[in-house]
Amino acid sequence: MTGRRQRRVPQVKGLAGPKAEKSVNLALQGGGAHGAFTWGVLDAILADGRIAIEAMTGASAGAMNAVVLAEGWLDGGADGARTALENFWRRISVDGKYGGSERSLIDTMLGAWSNGHPPGLIWFEMFSKMASPYDVNPLNINPLRGVISDLIDFDKVRGCADVNLFIAATNVRTGKIRVFTRQELTADHLMASACLPMLFQAVEIDGQAYWDGGYMGNPALYPLFYEAQGDDILLVQINPLERRELPTNARAIQDRLNEITFNASLLRELRAIAFVNRLIDAGKLSTSDYKRVLMHRIDGGAPLAQLTSSSRLRAEWDFLLRLRDMGRNAAKRWLKRNYDAIGKQGTVDLKDAID
Repeated sequence: MTGRRQRRVPQVKGLAGPKAEKSVNLALQGGGAHGAFTWGVLDAILADGRIAIEAMTGASAGAMNAVVLAEGWLDGGADGARTALENFWRRISVDGKYGGSERSLIDTMLGAWSNGHPPGLIWFEMFSKMASPYDVNPLNINPLRGVISDLIDFDKVRGCADVNLFIAATNVRTGKIRVFTRQELTADHLMASACLPMLFQAVEIDGQAYWDGGYMGNPALYPLFYEAQGDDILLVQINPLERRELPTNARAIQDRLNEITFNASLLRELRAIAFVNRLIDAGKLSTSDYKRVLMHRIDGGAPLAQLTSSSRLRAEWDFLLRLRDMGRNAAKRWLKRNYDAIGKQGTVDLKDAID
């Protein structure tokens, strides 16, 4: 009997649509409103449909994107995930609906940050050095909690065995990173991962106090070494590693310090990956004991790098849409150039990234 031989479709793990033939692990940086760039990247990957998502690790806005994507997928596959991400970013925009008293409080605290007006930013920074959130926000109101509680069914997320989630937070007392897994996630864990200490009181979980995960893991890559089967890690990077211009005014100096701080842990992990890969290639380590990571990266390039660090606190819908479109375009370019390399070789020059 003769006939047309059907093409064999490889088995992929994770959140996979019918066209998925390869899988990756996503590493999603935090960076406030700039996380809307990551929204765009995820939207393009979901729309493309050829890549399954085995695991996601993230901090702050990256953690939000990861959990919202997972919850949306459970409701409606790739289209459900895309809709959930858009609903989330719409809700947290200044044009969205946080709720009356919470919205008024956050507007007062941020002043003109929401529209990027420098006098408001300078005023708030001066004020935050004299008063803490424990002074000005004694009830610890955080409008983001309401959005998260409305949009995410954590019972459903915890029960989803199709994708691993790793959410980073920083233990205030020890200074160490804590990575929470999908099986333990609640709204508190996301709030901890996104807790900027100049705005909000530390989040208490099981007697421990936590701040933003970006301080110690932006994002944490190491869970993907041990808990994910696939070798490919796709980093969505929204904080520039390098700037050519020397910062010379107070605002630019503070912005650059923030970028360096939030990239420090990532650089350490990239160095570790490069070191282990070299030893494996030299035959000094066995792939039966160590993973040779295939590292990939999507970043915003010059357009995103041109934005100031302080613009991470801008939340106008038009600005978020602009960032989303940057992310979509960057992801489409990356897919066109690098899709064939997934599962075969990394597409990041790690030596160039860390030297």
